[in-house]
Amino acid sequence: MEDLGSVAWPPEPIRTERLVLRGPEARDRAAFVELLASPEVHTYLGGPRPRDELERRTPEIPERWPGSFVVDLGGSMIGHVLLRRATGHRRPAAAGKVDLGYLFLPEAWGRGYAAEACAAALDWLAGVLPGEPVVLTTQTANTASMRLAAKLGFTELERFEAWGAEQWLGMRSSLQG
Repeated sequence: MEDLGSVAWPPEPIRTERLVLRGPEARDRAAFVELLASPEVHTYLGGPRPRDELERRTPEIPERWPGSFVVDLGGSMIGHVLLRRATGHRRPAAAGKVDLGYLFLPEAWGRGYAAEACAAALDWLAGVLPGEPVVLTTQTANTASMRLAAKLGFTELERFEAWGAEQWLGMRSSLQG
């Protein structure tokens, strides 16, 4: 099983109809802080982190590792897509597989940007690690995330209780279109 760390990073920017997926840059720091401090973004993720702590601890260039994509719309960061190997996952079915995560600023919600960006990141992954299965975990109460998982072709592996809420674990083969 090849790791994302063995993939050349960052790749050339990935361009979709409306978006650019690229490696994080120093100009994205404020948007990362906003994503992590936003109560709306973290409704289903255990709540926001304190902004003052984030301002102190967020490096000049945040989230700079293989599989970490800034979602750029018109030159500004609107979200973050992350593909990383699931290690120490609470569910044996997910362990060792690539885990898809995403966060978008509230002003970007409801316009299809998450679906467009995640599909592009999954296509990229299929090109660099052919046949690699991908997992996604979300709270079942997060109806928008559940719709996105279905739209991206994830199928349910299991539901489980964690962090005081029902969680959904799905998997997608990179052979899917």
